[in-house]
Amino acid sequence: MNFTIVDAQMRKDEEGALVGSTVFEVEGHKAAYEITFYSKKGKEWDYSLNYAKESGIEAEFLSVDAKLEEDDEWFDELLEAAQSKLAE
Repeated sequence: MNFTIVDAQMRKDEEGALVGSTVFEVEGHKAAYEITFYSKKGKEWDYSLNYAKESGIEAEFLSVDAKLEEDDEWFDELLEAAQSKLAE
């Protein structure tokens, strides 16, 4: 399963926590996805996976969610895309 990053962003909120997101498309999937990130200190990350625009096929969504849970490289690449936007 391959993905392409479409957009990414990250900022610090008023309390200094990091809040960001990465929009990406998965090869062969109907819909694009958005993963949002949150971390109080920039070390441990909470995330949420959603459709970026319109809903897609549930089985495809579940396969992406499972891939994120199993593959640290996928998660890290999506997180790094968002983190790279913090300094801009």
